[in-house]
Amino acid sequence: MKVAVMTDSTAYIPVDMRNAYGIHMIPLSVNFEDETYQEEVDITTEEFYQKIKNVKELPTTSQPAIGLITEKLEELSEEFDAVVSIHLSSGISGTYQAVVSAGDMVEGIKVFAFDSEISCMAQGFYALEAAEMAKENKSPEEIMERLNEIKKTMHGYFVVDDLTNLHRGGRLNGAQAIIGSLLQVKPVLHFVDKVIVPFEKIRTRKKAINRVMGMLEEDAREGKIAKVVFVHANHEQDALDLRDEFLQKYPDTEALISYFGPVIGTHVGEGAIGVCWYYK
Repeated sequence: MKVAVMTDSTAYIPVDMRNAYGIHMIPLSVNFEDETYQEEVDITTEEFYQKIKNVKELPTTSQPAIGLITEKLEELSEEFDAVVSIHLSSGISGTYQAVVSAGDMVEGIKVFAFDSEISCMAQGFYALEAAEMAKENKSPEEIMERLNEIKKTMHGYFVVDDLTNLHRGGRLNGAQAIIGSLLQVKPVLHFVDKVIVPFEKIRTRKKAINRVMGMLEEDAREGKIAKVVFVHANHEQDALDLRDEFLQKYPDTEALISYFGPVIGTHVGEGAIGVCWYYK
């Protein structure tokens, strides 16, 4: 059985890596008033952060149209027998459910949809692992079993400069956003039960990032980590500095750099930093 691996654009796997692994992608969109852009297709991350500085209204985001998904699945069916399709948390987007529905509509290919229950490069880690297994001719059932194993140890934490966008976009509980704004708290956020919630409320950005790095280093000291990624929202140097600082202490760990692209960047805002890792 020939198995394809697909994800959506919010995995933010660097394009050269996505191509090297043969991972297929369907884009989500960001909507500026009368203009809609498919991220990673019609607009780059750099263009997005430049554009958002010059608009009055916060853009909205949208999942792929089911027609786009079915078209992609039909294209894959010409070469593949099955597809493992990995998507951002169903608690913040309908993309996963749309892929499930599209899978029921397309003949000639079996669709195994996986809800990552997270987003960004943490979601990308699942796609990379699946692609490696597909190259080893593992069955879709074996791949799904491995992805569920990874889910048990996936860690993802992020710090945003301003909670307003997450609140306005409906991705964070209203009371939590108000409390954070009033107290100028820089909460460490994470996903629980598929939605974004505060992990801890910390007064300053530096202390919040240090808290996340402390948790990462605790796992690194115990030799648990398979891969780690440092994710930035148009502040690449911040992510590079954190990675380099980490690698000075744990040089044998595979450490990547990724980014918050247009769709997720709309909600977390420029300057956000995330750190994600999972166990061997």
